[in-house]
Amino acid sequence: MNLDVVGFGALNMDKLYRVERIAREGEESFVTGYTEAPGGSAANTVVGLARLGVRTGFIGKLSKDREGTLLLQDLVNEDVDVGGVVVSKEGASGVVLCFVDQGGERAMYVNPGVNDALTLEEVNMEYCRSTEFLHLTSFIGEKPFEAQKKLLKDLKNVRTSLDPGMIYAMKGFQALKPLIEKCFVLSLTEGELRLLTGENYVEGSRLLMKEGANIVAVKFGEKGCYVTDGREEHLVDAYKVRVVDTTGAGDAFCAGFLYGLLKGKDLYACGRLGNFVASRKIGKEGAREGLPRQSDLDL
Repeated sequence: MNLDVVGFGALNMDKLYRVERIAREGEESFVTGYTEAPGGSAANTVVGLARLGVRTGFIGKLSKDREGTLLLQDLVNEDVDVGGVVVSKEGASGVVLCFVDQGGERAMYVNPGVNDALTLEEVNMEYCRSTEFLHLTSFIGEKPFEAQKKLLKDLKNVRTSLDPGMIYAMKGFQALKPLIEKCFVLSLTEGELRLLTGENYVEGSRLLMKEGANIVAVKFGEKGCYVTDGREEHLVDAYKVRVVDTTGAGDAFCAGFLYGLLKGKDLYACGRLGNFVASRKIGKEGAREGLPRQSDLDL
């Protein structure tokens, strides 16, 4: 089977608590609502792409527990190929406790479960070679991080997309260098870029491209994004929408941006598509609820 994008990241069940406000150290707040939904950064992105008509697959690990069964079935329901998903007979599937305040801002706590037991030996190399893009996101543990690095070392003729998130950005530049130097497109927030490079988004992007990334997309949230390939650069304004929940907004951006690249769009149009898909997501609660369909693209 030839796929367009295969995601490789953690699979988590998001347990979303809507709270009056996010409590800081020594403070208290209260819960106003609760929902549960499938999540995981790379999984959110490939679901977003699948809804746009892209042929997607996934590499990850879950357990045979209730959460794992729901996570796997949701991918199937979204037309994501699950040929790369490993199902463990032991352990627990990943869970994220997510607290979302009245303004849509969030705080997250991850219990990775069997996500962190994934090794390179469990990854089907032929499955990875069957795709045009391999989209990587973070794991908590070292085993799957090492698997990702070793995989890219041997993987040829597949373009790699990386959204490191704060978990990988906190590892530092040298730790991420094996991924960055193999990266076709690197998508990260301004804070993550500064943490990795110590530079502003323009100079930091140049540094990351010098190390191997072909394209850098910097996500500014409500201020839009900055995209560059070293030849051209664009600041792309965000769409103005009412924010309900920012959970998964960056993952949605990656879906729109990769969709643009797959369709041969220019860099500015890819940034617009990323912003558009993110804007639709943040208007709904949960990481996937607002993700648009192909028929919704009116740019």
